[in-house]
Amino acid sequence: MEINREDYISDPKIVESGNVGGATSSSSSSSVLKSALLLENVGDVVLTLNSDGLSLELLDSSHNDGSIISGIKPVQKFVNEIKFSDVYGVEFINYGLINGPRQSKSEQCFQGRASHGSEMYRFTVHSFQKSRSQPCLWVLAVYSFGHKDLQTCRTWVDRINASLNLERGRPENLLVFINPMSGKASGRRTWETVAPIFSRAKVKTKVIVTERAGHAFDVMTSAANNELKSYNGVIAVGGDGFFNEILNGFLLSRHKAPYPPSPSDIVHSDQRSGNSLFRNPNGRVTEATCQNEDHSPLLSNSVYNGTGLANFRTEDGTCNIGQDFEFPLPSEQFRFGIIPAGSTDAIVMCTTGTRDPITSALNIVLGKKVCLDIAQVVRWKTTTASDIEPYVRYAASFAGYGFYGDVIAESEKYRWMGPKRYDYAGTKVFLRHCSYEAEVAYIETESEEANPTVEKGQLFSRLRKRQGPKKSERVVCRTNCGVCNSKSDYMSKRSPCSTPYSSSGTRWLRSKGKFLSVGAAIISNRNERAPDGLVADAHLSDGFLHLLMIRDCPHALYLW
Repeated sequence: MEINREDYISDPKIVESGNVGGATSSSSSSSVLKSALLLENVGDVVLTLNSDGLSLELLDSSHNDGSIISGIKPVQKFVNEIKFSDVYGVEFINYGLINGPRQSKSEQCFQGRASHGSEMYRFTVHSFQKSRSQPCLWVLAVYSFGHKDLQTCRTWVDRINASLNLERGRPENLLVFINPMSGKASGRRTWETVAPIFSRAKVKTKVIVTERAGHAFDVMTSAANNELKSYNGVIAVGGDGFFNEILNGFLLSRHKAPYPPSPSDIVHSDQRSGNSLFRNPNGRVTEATCQNEDHSPLLSNSVYNGTGLANFRTEDGTCNIGQDFEFPLPSEQFRFGIIPAGSTDAIVMCTTGTRDPITSALNIVLGKKVCLDIAQVVRWKTTTASDIEPYVRYAASFAGYGFYGDVIAESEKYRWMGPKRYDYAGTKVFLRHCSYEAEVAYIETESEEANPTVEKGQLFSRLRKRQGPKKSERVVCRTNCGVCNSKSDYMSKRSPCSTPYSSSGTRWLRSKGKFLSVGAAIISNRNERAPDGLVADAHLSDGFLHLLMIRDCPHALYLW
């Protein structure tokens, strides 16, 4: 006796709460749904909907000796699960051809014919799988199911959609900025690649293709808070500089962070030295990933109040401390995302582990999140008589003085070269070998006893050469990092008015001289050429900067 697939599929069975019945379903989304379906390129399967996902069990219609035992024989070795947390969309497809199981040439010769597909109603479940060779890389996975009964397919689509709607934290509406000139001018193509993912996930997107440098900054600055609150977040399709442009446009007009102490404030508070800070007007201070410095507005002047906090003067003349709570930060409802299309994409490399746009898009639509530290960079008045107010920028990855700033400034002249401009500009600046007079003041980190979240050997507490952890012992900071989570808990328990600049219990240390480069790494800044980044053991949100200072030295030593 032979059982045809069509004969079995035409008599659908849906199991709900353990009961076998006809092609009907309960309105309760918590009940168990089970059907025999045809999975494309695999064969007949029993698909079961559970509270946390889908389970598949392969069916075999024939026994080894050709006899049939109780109609259908389950193959227990094939059991697969699809978690709802990994599913980003499901869609119904009209009546059409769905292919049967794949056959090798030997199987085709043995059976005397190739397996043909069947026409039936279809629906597709969109998910992903992690690459075996690169676990950080996520690969699209598509599961297409078929059934002769239209209502059965629609029931499955409705029930899966109902389960996906229960997943928390997934975005519904996003503002997308595309930089068409990022990297190798691939911003548009990158978005065209990932746009179907957002469509299948039913995420609405308002797409803005920037037309000039600073366009995204201007849009973010001028956007009303009520408009931004209608979105779940902002997505940058571009590089690190483009992300920083959007971030600065958002923060500079909304976030009232206290200024760090001015150089004169540090001098007055330092009882160990009577020397004033040396300021070189020819030195260049820049955020290493910033592109459009001249487009940033100046914040209103602040008055240092002696407690380590800066007062902000509002329009009515009153003073406020801290941020504007009209748009509180950090916000669970409003997030920032990056789809890599730049030259180095260090932020994406540090957060997802790969520069793959598909992986980043999947992380976004699935609601994955990770906290990032943001550093404030303030350029103070050149002289006490200057009318120029402090110039503020925010950095998400790295801030550099000297060599790093020179490379960025030089590379902007050669944007037409794409990513190779950094090699060319870096070589020119290296051969130029300019050093700058500077005095760096920094706060010594708390000891392990005072702050249990700081692990030994992880942070610079003094400007000394130190031995970092062995490569085999390094733990790459990712989502749910224990150090970052414990640090966040520690910071949240502190006083709301407490800042890193509070005078109590802090010591300012100094280093003065001629420097080739001074850098502050917020994250490790990994990239394809430097897999470990500038600071291999840096964390994403532990609240610390890693200070890297290189004094004037010969070319060979600096290259080393």
